[in-house]
Amino acid sequence: MHADIVVVAAGSGLRMGGVDKSLITVAGQPLLRWSLEALEAHPSVRRVVLVTAPERVAAYGALDWMPAKVTQIVPGGATRAASVAAGLAAVAAAPGAVADVIGVHDAARPGLSADVIDRLLAACGNNAAAPVMPLSDSITQVSGDGASRVAAGVVRREMLAAAQTPQAFSGVHLTAMIDALRSGAADPAAPTDEVGYLQQLGITVHLVDGDARLRKLTEPSDVALIETLLLSDAARRLGSLGAVTDALRSIPALGALRIGWGDDAHPVGTSGELLLGGLAFPGSPALSGHSDGDVVLHAVADALLGAANLGDLGRIFPANEQTPRGADSGELLREVVARAGAAGLAPRWVDLTITARSPRLADRLPEMASTIAALLNISAAAVSVKASTGNLVGDEGEGRAVRCTVLLLAEQKGG
Repeated sequence: MHADIVVVAAGSGLRMGGVDKSLITVAGQPLLRWSLEALEAHPSVRRVVLVTAPERVAAYGALDWMPAKVTQIVPGGATRAASVAAGLAAVAAAPGAVADVIGVHDAARPGLSADVIDRLLAACGNNAAAPVMPLSDSITQVSGDGASRVAAGVVRREMLAAAQTPQAFSGVHLTAMIDALRSGAADPAAPTDEVGYLQQLGITVHLVDGDARLRKLTEPSDVALIETLLLSDAARRLGSLGAVTDALRSIPALGALRIGWGDDAHPVGTSGELLLGGLAFPGSPALSGHSDGDVVLHAVADALLGAANLGDLGRIFPANEQTPRGADSGELLREVVARAGAAGLAPRWVDLTITARSPRLADRLPEMASTIAALLNISAAAVSVKASTGNLVGDEGEGRAVRCTVLLLAEQKGG
């Protein structure tokens, strides 16, 4: 069995500020490249037709990393339906027999896996198939618009699912799908995906398990979460973040990734109030130090400085009259973020571990992740915060000190 896939990258990107989101850097490489390389690696994918805006066709054709299976880059239309129809028409006009299965995939979903492709091919048969994800939130039916909206009823979420792509159908339906999409291209009430058109044609659409990594990138706030999903999965498969970085740097376009390591420890004092990760812990004494003693923010700042090759925190904020006693570590980290930004570096992912006998940290780790994320201007989903007692040995485990170690992934703009 073989498949031809249309990848749609023709959107205007209005919710991304009008930029071509298919080429923005996500986890070290262009968003579009993630999907194309997944399709390139799958043995059942015969060819890929890429659809983009007419004014981008030449630029896409000049990309030196374009995979070999991308046989055509065609201009899209004014609507998604028109763009998909253009891609399917190119598939139909290609030499050779029509593929067993035809698929349509959104370039804005970079987390495509071989497992999802396999499930679609197995389920399609002479009909169609699409990946879906269960809904976790309660669903409320809405009546009215804007401020006048009211709840009009509850919909059982067990009867609903979130559709993903690729959406696939048997090659015998190719001509019918082209005609249906062309007819619906100018209709504002037309279906918003291929499943809707397939149902209109009376074709059974089998549903298969989707993948959380197939989340769609729609707005700028989606970038950090999708990067976390992609890199976390890569770390799981390759064994460590270092292996991920080595693998990414083996791709010429991904040399913009930088790794920073931070480590800081302070002795426990006898007065004041403990600050960790920008949060106060009443009842626990402050850590000794020239500043406010927040070892977590200090270690994060050092990691970012290391990634940017800008020295260390003590060099920028020495423990003397240059730095006010009791200085706010949040302000110190903001200054480091600004300096790294001036050097063209932006943090993307943080993994840190706090080692302390007390206080109990587990209940406040999500709040701490959000605070650190706000200081770094990234999503809280891109900040992993862990706590350890150090097996109750050493200065940290015996309660004499608190230590924080940080691994930080950053992107060098224009690197």
